Amino acid sequence: MGAGRALAAVILAAGQGKRMGSPLPKVLHPIGGVPMVRHVAETARAVGASPIVIVVGHQANAVQATFGPEDSDIRFAIQAERLGTGHAVGVGLAALGQKRGEVLILCGDVPLIRADTLRDLLERRRKAGAAAAVLTALVENPAGYGRVLRAGGGEGPLVRLVEDADATEPERRVREINTGTYAFDLPFLASALPRLRAENKQGEYYLPDVLTLALAEGLPVATHPAPDPGEALGVNTPQELAQAQALWEARMD
Repeated sequence: MGAGRALAAVILAAGQGKRMGSPLPKVLHPIGGVPMVRHVAETARAVGASPIVIVVGHQANAVQATFGPEDSDIRFAIQAERLGTGHAVGVGLAALGQKRGEVLILCGDVPLIRADTLRDLLERRRKAGAAAAVLTALVENPAGYGRVLRAGGGEGPLVRLVEDADATEPERRVREINTGTYAFDLPFLASALPRLRAENKQGEYYLPDVLTLALAEGLPVATHPAPDPGEALGVNTPQELAQAQALWEARMD
């Protein structure tokens, strides 16, 4: 981190995770014996993010109880209504309370992202002087993930991010995904969130639409590919939890 550059983080952890088929909140399912959301918080901490705001909702008390007095850099923000990722980040920024510097946006159910990858994402944004940088990944099966749409048949600069539910059939064939991991210029993000519109099939405020706003204003938006697509694995089912555990064990060997 450069001198005087403030870095905070917001971790999205409000979801229920119905597809897990478990009474345990999704982000509390363990990888290597440690709840997923704690892995994410510790990675944010490793890159110097402080404070770290965790946006909670479903079983908020259980998620909060995962952290103790030693986690003095952790704050919690309650998303009472699930109105989408853009809304959740707005709730997180309100709890953050700071107006300057940069902020990482992380998902509490994406536990395998490495600190080095986040450092590289931050550096990519800084070098480009970008309003935002998004971590992408090239995967074999992109179903369920947002897609990264580029100019020139997929080789050019970012045009926009599209959610799986809103994608056309040709867009669904794109294998480059949005991992849900971002580095933002904090003042830009704070100014853009109130301008989001819930004009999509889900009727939600989508965080990726912030990047569309930046591009429309002529602001640079950077992309950074995850060196290992496994880092971007989002855990939504018991099968994905087992896959994440296997990847974790292979990393520990």
